[in-house]
Amino acid sequence: MTSLAEMAVQVLTCADGREKTALGRNHAATWFAARAAGTPLPIGAAQPPLRPARPDRPELLPPRDVPRRRPGSPLGRIALLHAVAHIELNAVDLHWDIIARFTDHPMPLGFYDDWVKAADDEAKHFNLICDCMEAQGSHYGALPAHAGMWRAAEDTVDDLMGRLAVVPMVLEARGLDVTPGMIEVFRKAGDAATVAALEVIYAEEVAHVAYGSKWFNWLCGRAGDDPKEVFHALVRTYFHGGLKPPFNEEKRAEAGLPPDFYWPLVNGDEAETAP
Repeated sequence: MTSLAEMAVQVLTCADGREKTALGRNHAATWFAARAAGTPLPIGAAQPPLRPARPDRPELLPPRDVPRRRPGSPLGRIALLHAVAHIELNAVDLHWDIIARFTDHPMPLGFYDDWVKAADDEAKHFNLICDCMEAQGSHYGALPAHAGMWRAAEDTVDDLMGRLAVVPMVLEARGLDVTPGMIEVFRKAGDAATVAALEVIYAEEVAHVAYGSKWFNWLCGRAGDDPKEVFHALVRTYFHGGLKPPFNEEKRAEAGLPPDFYWPLVNGDEAETAP
């Protein structure tokens, strides 16, 4: 019987985005069917790659070299969608990676339920955005993309707590801050299909941040540590640069992130605007 960790590595070593997401969604369905039947698959153990397989396109560039386009133009909106698709594909791999990489940490089955569900959601999100791009005559890989998105995974390769702090509780929480503005861009452009896709993503990303917060606090509780202090220390260790307001405080709170977790991590003059 194939273990969940082995399934995760199969996803991580699949290069094509559409094939990767189809494989991941199939594995997620298999996992949840077994859970519903009361016969959960073994978690197992496997060796995930340091970096996931990627298609030949998009070309991956340093962040400073990725061309900037105004979102008010049709080409700018395509570029924005391409960036979102790239984020979602990285998120697919990040969630399968956390499943495969930390099997040496004894965790409840609910931990795996949450990250399989998150990976399945991200696969759906990638396909939704790809469908929107293709409806507008473009596709994922048509433009260059950010090469630094996997850095958080590499930096936290040996630290489950650091991974939870930086990926769902910082990077995905940032998505809660910026997605309403993206939705408004496409609403003003009269693009109802893209608005609908982004609204699905926005609603479901709250749960992913909440999964990170839940299991981070659970691990801190098991160790007898103060979650806020540990979070601040880990973000300062692994996240490069301070957090940047404005913050979507309502959705962050819904996901289990109170303001005293993130406002103290704002650098410089921006911190003076803290409530």
